[in-house]
Amino acid sequence: MIAPIHSLAFSIQANRGVYAVLVGSGISHAAKIPTGWAITLDLVRKLAKVVGEDCGAKPEDWYREKYGCDPDYSELLDAVAKTSAERQQLLRTYWEPTEEERDEGAKQPTAAHRAIAQLVSKGFIKVIVTTNFDRLMETALADVGIVPTILSTADQVHGALPLIHTQCCLFKVHGDYLDTRILNTPEELSAYPVEFDRLLDRIFDEFGLIVCGWSADWDEALRRAITRAPSRRFTTYWAMRGEPSASAQQLIDHRGAQVISIKDADSFFVSVQEQVASLEEFSRPHPLSTEAAVASLKRYMSESKYRIQLSDLVFSELERTIEAIDASGFAVQGGPVPTGETITERVRAYEAACATLAPMAVQAGHWGEAAHTPIWLRVLSALATLHEGGSGYVFWLELQQYPAALLFYALGIGAALSERLDFLSDLFGVTVAREHKEDKAAVKMFAAACLLSNSGGKGLEGMQERFSP
Repeated sequence: MIAPIHSLAFSIQANRGVYAVLVGSGISHAAKIPTGWAITLDLVRKLAKVVGEDCGAKPEDWYREKYGCDPDYSELLDAVAKTSAERQQLLRTYWEPTEEERDEGAKQPTAAHRAIAQLVSKGFIKVIVTTNFDRLMETALADVGIVPTILSTADQVHGALPLIHTQCCLFKVHGDYLDTRILNTPEELSAYPVEFDRLLDRIFDEFGLIVCGWSADWDEALRRAITRAPSRRFTTYWAMRGEPSASAQQLIDHRGAQVISIKDADSFFVSVQEQVASLEEFSRPHPLSTEAAVASLKRYMSESKYRIQLSDLVFSELERTIEAIDASGFAVQGGPVPTGETITERVRAYEAACATLAPMAVQAGHWGEAAHTPIWLRVLSALATLHEGGSGYVFWLELQQYPAALLFYALGIGAALSERLDFLSDLFGVTVAREHKEDKAAVKMFAAACLLSNSGGKGLEGMQERFSP
């Protein structure tokens, strides 16, 4: 049998943008942000201190003996802090790092947060629903250049764009810790605003669901939202450690969810992200599709009556190439630091995006006629100006010209093989019109020198210590 986590990776990769993530406090455990139970025990310890008693090593036993019931996070919080504002001030210390915690890396985004952010940056995940008050998910998204639409109040939900028009929606159903309207008590968690229910109904009806780090025990309104979802277009995957609670099991049965046994949230989401990335790499254009495109190109170049089909074919492949580049998350800031390994990985990703356009360019350079030249010069200019301006690592900014460089060399090598000196003259004479910078000759923009280095091991793998290709 195929493991559920592998089925999940296949589903995410094949259905880009149709899975939503539902995460609870378990995802932030590795960041040393306490769970609701850990906060409950800490509050019990503080309560024992206030009444002048020693609660010992098991504060829950002390509370049970003292008050005749089990300690409950929401009820205890309601008892010690009567208003939302008081609860917010009491709780914020559990989420904001001290200087010492910041030095230790505590209360910072975990590997799970960052893996989810990577999936968002590549368009695989569009919606994140969380019961957490912290801002670790926002920080992880910002680090990969994503500014999500954050919804945590009824007003925000009411005025929000439809989900289909957002790159990423982060729905904080219990609020944000800096907002005094956070939901904590049983009464507060028993019902959501109408605006929340409507949006949750859409999410649980229209999206597949990946659940992790959420026990389902305390959140009555969220349980009801999942239960009333009328259909299950896509599978629900529920990742958990150990056995599910009774509340979780009811939802698993209701949704027909696939249960994934995990060690922790970090290893789960990192594994999913890596598997999806592997499938994406494997799904690069098949040689047969490239051969078919090249064969069509040759046929269209052979007779002038195919000039419209030729133009449509070339610009269609250009559009597909640009989509592949934009969807692959080539972040220039907040992403990986340029090293020999990351440079090689990014160059290979650019090459994968151009896997069909580059072979087409070789044949166009070799067999093309004067009437075809303007088409390819327009394609070259489009790639050269695809990403203009911005800030980030200088090397990543320079490497954005690599797809245009591939096309420039492919066209030129094809023309050189057939001694088409007129085409080479046109190619070498191209000036790229740049909106935010001075116009520049293509031959000066697409030099290969940026991939070659003799310092710091930052060159393309196999090209270290080289000064020419």
